Amino acid sequence: MILTNLSPFEGVHCETTTTGTLLKHIGIDLSEPMLFGIGEGLSFIFWNMKSMDFPFIGGRTKPDQITTNITKNLSLNLNIQETASKSKAWMSVRDLIDSGIPVGLKLDCFHLEYFSKPIHFAGHYAALYGYDKTNAYLVDTKQQGTKVKTSLKSLELARNEKGPMASKNLFYTIAAGKKQTNLGKVVVLAAKNNAREYLNPPITNVSYKGIGKLASHLEKWFHSSKDIQRDFGTTAMMMEKAGTGGAIFRNLYRDFLLESYELTNDPIFKRTHLQFQKIAAHWTEIATLFDTLGKKGEVRLLGEIKDLLHLVSELEFSSMNELSKLKGK
Repeated sequence: MILTNLSPFEGVHCETTTTGTLLKHIGIDLSEPMLFGIGEGLSFIFWNMKSMDFPFIGGRTKPDQITTNITKNLSLNLNIQETASKSKAWMSVRDLIDSGIPVGLKLDCFHLEYFSKPIHFAGHYAALYGYDKTNAYLVDTKQQGTKVKTSLKSLELARNEKGPMASKNLFYTIAAGKKQTNLGKVVVLAAKNNAREYLNPPITNVSYKGIGKLASHLEKWFHSSKDIQRDFGTTAMMMEKAGTGGAIFRNLYRDFLLESYELTNDPIFKRTHLQFQKIAAHWTEIATLFDTLGKKGEVRLLGEIKDLLHLVSELEFSSMNELSKLKGK
């Protein structure tokens, strides 16, 4: 059974691509920056544990949260389910496909056969739109090919993997709500919510404080690294290329602010858009310096990176503080 009437969302980030595909199927077609913004997606995390080969740097809110926020802000019905049973997990999504409903899946992309360089990451998403006796048909990011397929066995392994960010065969569907929403009001609400969350991090590893923490730990990380090229080269790739849309999601948020200004004509959106142009450019520069540091190991680069990190921390705090003053709920 394959949903031949499905129109895939072409995106660069896995969760917005997956949710965007489900939204298009019910007649809601928004840009990826808009989805990221109304999903209140902007954040930052610096995570370092002894069990990890090297620290993790991320630029968005935790997995699942963007979709939850999108559907909440658009007054849509989100149905999320999990099960420890592999057979029940498959039968549930198979039945939905048979009913003409595409399904969002949370996966460990290591097992997906269309990934050319698979790594274990259990916070990946793809939309299931069909199956046959041997394969599952999915919508993934543009980098992965948009419309792709993988064997049913590999899909089962990807859904049932354990580890950080993993869920128990999580899947979700989205249905239309009972009331229409005003997108102009939605962007104001989402931006204010995201700003409040960003300005009040629960721990010092997160948001602007997390950026500062990365800066203060950078030299220790460099000097204790067992493989400088792996650590800093991989981190640079994760910032700039691994589904972030570039500049560790700041390009997406920059463009969301511009679309929001065009919707509302609110000068706060215009000013913060201009600020995020600079912020995004600085993050791309940081990623480039990380990559160079990994290749050359030049200690002098640490100072340049630290200065830029402190700068973007201040700029992001200032921008999000301004967004928190938007007039609305």
